[in-house]
Order: sequence, then C-alpha cells, then structure tokens
Amino acid sequence: MAGKDDKSRGEFLAESEDILEDLGQHLTRMDEMTESGEVDPDVVNAIFRGVHSLKGLSGMFGFEGISQLSHQLESLLDALRLGKLPISHEMTSVIFAALDRLKTLSEDISRGGKERSDYADVSSMIEDALSKGHGRDSKDLTDEIEIDPQILKVLTEYEEHRLRENIKAKNSILLVKARFDLASFDKDLTSLNDRLKVMGEIISTLPTTGTGPEAGIEFNILVGTREPVEKFVSELSGPDVAVSVIKYKAVQKKAEPETKTVRSLSRTIRVDISRLDRIMNIVGELVLSKNVIARLSKDLRAVQGFQGLAIDLYKASRGFERKLSELQEGVIEARMVPIGQIFTRLSQAVRKYSSEVGKDIRMEMFGEDTELDKLVIEEISDPLMHLIRNAIDHGIESPQERARRGKPPRGKIRLDAYPKGNRVAISVEDDGGGIDPERVWRKAVEKGLAEPSETLTRREMLELIFLPGFSTKEEVSEVSGRGVGMDVVKRNVAKLSGIIDIDTEIGRGTNITITLPITLAIIKGLMVESGGEKFAMPLSAVSETLMLEPEKVNSVERREVITLRGETLPLLRLDEVFRFPKKEDQEFIYVVVAGLAERRIGFVVDRLLGQQEVVIKSLGEKLKDLPGIAGATELGDNEVVLVLDLESLINESTKKRQAR
Repeated sequence: MAGKDDKSRGEFLAESEDILEDLGQHLTRMDEMTESGEVDPDVVNAIFRGVHSLKGLSGMFGFEGISQLSHQLESLLDALRLGKLPISHEMTSVIFAALDRLKTLSEDISRGGKERSDYADVSSMIEDALSKGHGRDSKDLTDEIEIDPQILKVLTEYEEHRLRENIKAKNSILLVKARFDLASFDKDLTSLNDRLKVMGEIISTLPTTGTGPEAGIEFNILVGTREPVEKFVSELSGPDVAVSVIKYKAVQKKAEPETKTVRSLSRTIRVDISRLDRIMNIVGELVLSKNVIARLSKDLRAVQGFQGLAIDLYKASRGFERKLSELQEGVIEARMVPIGQIFTRLSQAVRKYSSEVGKDIRMEMFGEDTELDKLVIEEISDPLMHLIRNAIDHGIESPQERARRGKPPRGKIRLDAYPKGNRVAISVEDDGGGIDPERVWRKAVEKGLAEPSETLTRREMLELIFLPGFSTKEEVSEVSGRGVGMDVVKRNVAKLSGIIDIDTEIGRGTNITITLPITLAIIKGLMVESGGEKFAMPLSAVSETLMLEPEKVNSVERREVITLRGETLPLLRLDEVFRFPKKEDQEFIYVVVAGLAERRIGFVVDRLLGQQEVVIKSLGEKLKDLPGIAGATELGDNEVVLVLDLESLINESTKKRQAR
C-alpha cells in the first residue's frame, strides 16, 4: 500500500510542479502588465484555469490544505477576471503570497507526505482582498451599443464583462457570422478563431440555428478590436463569413491600434528524468564500446593495411559512430529544458526579499529560452538564489542612499542567459554600489582569512569573497550576511565543471557570470599525459593549446609565467601538483590554457593525446572530495583515467600565489 501511496504522491507532485511553474510565469507577466495599465485577459484566465486545475488535482488526491487555499485563490481570481476587483500591485502581491504558500505545502508533501505548513495568514489576506470588491455594472448595454438583445441574454457573466471592458476602451465591436460544414466545423472554427485572436479579442462564440442540416452549422462571434475595421472586414469576409460592425450610440473616439503578442502552443510530454538517466547511461556504455571498436579497427589496419576485414571494420565503426552521435544528441536534447523555469522562481524571490529589506527592486530577465540539461538547471538554482540575495542585501543601496547618489529610487537586477560556444553563460547584474576590493581585503584580514603582508591584485582581492566564512555585512539580516553563501556558490559551480567570474565598478554595480557546460552526462575531453599518467580535461573549459620551447617560460615572483598575445599567463605544472617525477630535457613543453578572463591559467603537460568523448563516473563516497579531481572515466582499452577539476586547480593555484 505504501508503494501505491508513494506512486500517487509522485504523480501529484509532478503534475502540481508543472501547474505551479506555469502559474509563476503567468503571474510575473501579469505583474509586469499592471504597470502599463493594460492586462491581457488571456493571462488572467490562464492563472484562473491553473489554480482551478490545482484545486481539482489536490482534492482528488486528498490534500485538503492545497485544495482549500486554491479554492480561495480561485474566488479572488474570478473576481479579478470579472472586473469586480481592480488588477493592481496590491492584488498581485496577495496572489504571489498565496502561490508561494502553495509551493511550501507541496514541498511538505514531497518531504513527508503531509501538509505541515499553516496558511491562515494567506487565507486572511485573500479574504481582505475579496472584501474590497464591488458588484456588477448594471448599466444596460443596449444604451451603449446597437446590439441584438437576444445575444446579450445568452452571454455569460465573464463574456458580458469583457464586452463592457471593450466598450469602455472604445474598441470597435464586430459581429462575425460564419457557416461551416458539419463534418469539419471543429477544425474550421479553430482556424477562424486563430485568425481572429491575432486581430483582436474574441468576446464570445455563440452557435446559432441554421436553415437545416444540409446548410451546416452557424456561429455568431463577438470580437473587440483596435484594428481598422476596413482591414478586418476585407481579410475575413467571404462566402461563408460575414462581418458587421456593431455601432455605438454615443460618439466613438478612434483608438490607437494595439500590438498583441501571439504565442504558439507547443505539444509536450512529461518524462521522469530518471528514465532519461537510464537511457543516457546506456548511451555512455555504447560510447565506451565505440572507443573499443575504434581501437580494434586501428590495430587491425596496422596489421592488414587498408583492405579486407580492416576496411570493413573501419566502415562499420564509422557508421556506428555517426548513429551513436545522433542518438546521443537526441537524448541530450530530450533532457534540455529552458532556463526560464528557474528565472521565474528567482523573479518571485526578488519581489519577496526586496520587500523584506525595504527596497524597491525590479528584475529584468533575458534569454529565458536558453536551454540546459535539467539536472544542471536544478543544481544551479541554489547558487543563483544566493547571488540574487546578495545583490538585494549587499549590492543595491537603500532608496535614500540611491537618491543621495543621484540614482533612480528603484534598483535593478538583470538576469541573463546566453549560449557561449558549447557552454551557457548566466549573469546576475545589479546597478548597486559595486564591490570595493580594498574593503574586501581589509575585512578578510580582520577575519584572519588573509595576511596583512600580502600584496594582492584587484582580481585577487575580489576572489577573497569566495572564502568560507567571509562577509562584509556588519549586521545579519533575514536575506544574507551570515558568512555563508559565496563559498557555497563557487563550490557548487565547480562541481558542475563551471567557472564563476566577477566584474564590478564602485558606485555602478556588479556583474557575476557563471559559465557552465550544457550537459554533464557525456562530455568531450582533452586527453593529456603528465608524469606518465593520463588525464582527461573537460574541453568546455579549455580555450587553446600551445607548444613552446622551455626557454620561453619566465619567472615572476617565484611563479612560472609565459607571455601570450601581450598578456602574462601563469603556469601550473601537473607533475608538480600530483608530485610525479619531472620529465627532464624536453625539447618542447605543452600548455593547455583554461579558465576565463583574468582567471586563466596554463597547465603544463608532457603530451597532448587528442580529444575523446568521456563518461564521467563518481569516485565513490570516500574519494568524492579528492582535490583537483572531478571523477574518472574509462577509455576504450578498459583503461581508467582521472578527470581533472580545472576550476578547483585554478583556485588552489591562486591561493598559493597569494600565499607567496
């Protein structure tokens, strides 16, 4: 029975998560529209339908708390969509609070199977909001427009409200009469509605009695529009479609045309990520088999030459490689989801936390359609939340301070995601006071995290904020300042084979950029050799490779460096990191350049062995925190090699340079 309950709870959580995610996106959109004063009724209806679905779903599974709170929220949304309550920031704040509590109740169910959280405070907020409502507008519509009273009699309360809103906006009111064959009327009506939605708002669709079955079925469609009536009539009128204008009895002012956004619907299917994980594991094993076959093919060609079985095996190997590549791309594509799903959560967090600290902050989001592996997105959500909280509490000044500095009272956080080669960059930028490197250094010295005698560059000072226990906040708040956060951010980003970079200007703001591989399931690795041992370096973090004479290596403050295109690049020898015997009398040295911006470093290796697809496997619980190692992978000849954690190696090298 327990297994059945777990399965039912899992089904509920999967469905409710999708509903809550959509609700968050639509609510954020509605809140943005509130500022312009024009809210798309389709957005309000989408929120209303989502809450209605959640109410029914939770009731079916017996989760009373979610069902009751959803019912109350549904009543509030119904009052909003019927015009009984004004759509304002006050109302959206109540809905945001209710949505946040619904998520908390769902999290309770995911952890223990029961709703533990209280929602009485949110319920009271909804009741207070509903008490501010007013009744329906009782003004007779026939006093406003010349419309058939029989049509008004069959309008629903919502349709009548939308008609009144269009009249209030002085939009043109059109009556579209359309006739369709009985055999295909559903498809034909849908097609006509799609055309009408682009040109205006469909207020009501009413079936009417035709002259007989052979004449088909007829519909009267009421439409409100700001488009020129002539254009509307010319584009729609035909043998089976007639458009007439419902005249105003008062003088109608010509309204400016409205630009409407039309989004196409997508057909999707929800698949448990664990199923995709199993498929990806199989693909990973096939990648290893491919490497074995490729090695056998190479060995056979070395013996037989390019003929006979050798050429047959080579062709089969290449064909297998192509098809496997297509399969791999397909599975990875199935795991990809838009990063916008966590952007919406972060937007709600900005609203919540900025209110807690008494700041007016708006978040701008760009690149929501940028896609990442589902597991990568889930792992990066907490680090991004830390960055958002720090921007709210540490970065953006109070309204009074912003006024003193000549800044607008409202602060701004920009969240941006964009492809960067075979990686994705996510930046969190604020227009606050920026980070003072000197203050960071002084605070690190005060906390015993740095030595007063150290001589650090501006970049190295900024890197100190990633040390455990570091914080420049004098007082602890509910948002941040507890001395934890940025070190956790960096550690979690490193686990994803990502890199984090800071760009800041005092008085202007801070931009923190995280660069991540698109997926961690199967990656391309650069195979290298150092001290007789082979290693795999994630190719996503590698920018270039160099072959140099040893004489070109210089020493600056006891640190080996080279000059690369006019800039100094520090070097790190892998044989020294892992204490391997040093290879003497090398005619050339090989340098692998990795990292971003000023945090680049050159890894010195003995040989470059080429690129290869690798499947990263965990080293197990006991070795999971091995410094400089991200995992292991198996090559085609059953040889196991270690995968380097380039981010942690760069960090360790930076610390040693600072210690000198």
